[in-house]
Amino acid sequence: MAPLSAMHGPPATPNSTPVPARLFALGLVGGALMVAVAILLIQFGLDLPAKTILFLTAAGLIFLYWRMPPGHRHETDRRDQADALTGLTNRPHFQRAGQAMIDTAFGRKRGVTLLLLDIDRFRAIAGSFGHEAGDALLQHVAKTLRSEASSDAIVARFEGDCFGCLIPVDARGRDRVNRLAERLAIRIAQPIRLADQDFAPRAAIALAHVEGPTATIDRLVRRADLALIAAKARGDGRPLWFDPAMETAMAERNMIVSDLRVALAQGDIQPRFVPQIDLGNARLTGFEVLAHWDHPTLGAMAADRFMPVAEASGLSGDVSLALMRQAMAAARDWDPSLTLSFPLSTAQFHDAWLAQKVIKTLTESGFPAHRLEVEITENALFANLALAQSIVVSLKNQGIALALDEFGSGYSSLAHLRALPFDRVRIDPNFIGDMAADPELMKIVTAIVQLGDTLNLPIAAKGLRDAETQDRLRLIGCAQGQGPFYGPPMDLGQVRQFLAERRLLAGSASPPFPTIPRLAG
Repeated sequence: MAPLSAMHGPPATPNSTPVPARLFALGLVGGALMVAVAILLIQFGLDLPAKTILFLTAAGLIFLYWRMPPGHRHETDRRDQADALTGLTNRPHFQRAGQAMIDTAFGRKRGVTLLLLDIDRFRAIAGSFGHEAGDALLQHVAKTLRSEASSDAIVARFEGDCFGCLIPVDARGRDRVNRLAERLAIRIAQPIRLADQDFAPRAAIALAHVEGPTATIDRLVRRADLALIAAKARGDGRPLWFDPAMETAMAERNMIVSDLRVALAQGDIQPRFVPQIDLGNARLTGFEVLAHWDHPTLGAMAADRFMPVAEASGLSGDVSLALMRQAMAAARDWDPSLTLSFPLSTAQFHDAWLAQKVIKTLTESGFPAHRLEVEITENALFANLALAQSIVVSLKNQGIALALDEFGSGYSSLAHLRALPFDRVRIDPNFIGDMAADPELMKIVTAIVQLGDTLNLPIAAKGLRDAETQDRLRLIGCAQGQGPFYGPPMDLGQVRQFLAERRLLAGSASPPFPTIPRLAG
């Protein structure tokens, strides 16, 4: 083995010994003191001595930095460029290095592709499993991304749970990037151990490409961001490339955000009523209330088009309360057997005052609490179980019913059914729509209904489209159904006429309940 002196070069002479990093730190402190002294001298009008001190201080610090060991200087630079938790490139250095990569690629007649990866519901995961588990998940994703990326790629952690991988590519490089994205989607979804529990994370993956003399890192990041928003909204875990139509969608989103507050103030957000049917006797039991907006430019919009924007902009709670006030006022003279059910967003369950707001609205409207049902999704539960439990207990104490909505769409767990005192479980409509033609879906729905029987929880099916699906749901013991099969959602005038025809308004004679399940259309 070679001696250390041979491995690291000749021994340093006294005149060439590098200055220790600690001495450089002391030099910084001393330099700061000298600057303070110079400022005092300037205050007393002694400009020449002050300038002399400043010059000597600067020269001394430059000398100390120059004498610092090169390895230490490089390590300091690396720390400035790296994310502390994952060791990947940080966002500021990514911007600089990314633009340099784009400029170099243009000189070589190549382009640059950016892959963005965002961990699905990361905040909910960290809130449920703990921040240490959240950090471990981030490190796991960083390690996976770095191991899959090519050696010429720049891999970075942007902020929170968002990661980027910048890759120089030629005309045939898109296939290579697609394969990388597909491998990442598969590897990230593999179960890992978090806080002594097996957990299978999911991620949204987006891709964008730029090339040519006008390409910039800012344009590339913006395109990838738009694709990531679309990938997260789609929610299927498949990588998604940027499409110019996404810029149009973002313009629409911005218009919705800017106009929504005005619409709320003017009462333009209106309720739509979706019939809910007892599958055992074909009777109408109530309505789910959804939002509808006749936008002056964008036209008629159902809830699924603008409510995600409302939630992201912090307005979903205002929309829900506005719907409650209108629907409850309209339903005061309905048959007392009819209920109203309102889906509440995940964001609303971050509001510790949610229960008080709902109860206040209920009291002001004079609507009976036992005729009100609120729907909570699994994802809302997962985000903050302790706060959700506190909110639900306050609502249940007033006699308000609770439904677990879209069961099966999120991190399904029997623990969710035991965590809160649910009165009903609603199956995600994605399981119901094609159930009659898909034996696997039929097995899943049957298992959920049997689970409900075991737990003494009535099961409701959303998204019911045809008589065959209705009959199958009735045979397996599903308690309630709703969906297009029973007609489109109704506005205030339509629902009132609908109820009047069936003598379900206060003061009407006892209604002759229909003997056929289809109630509208």
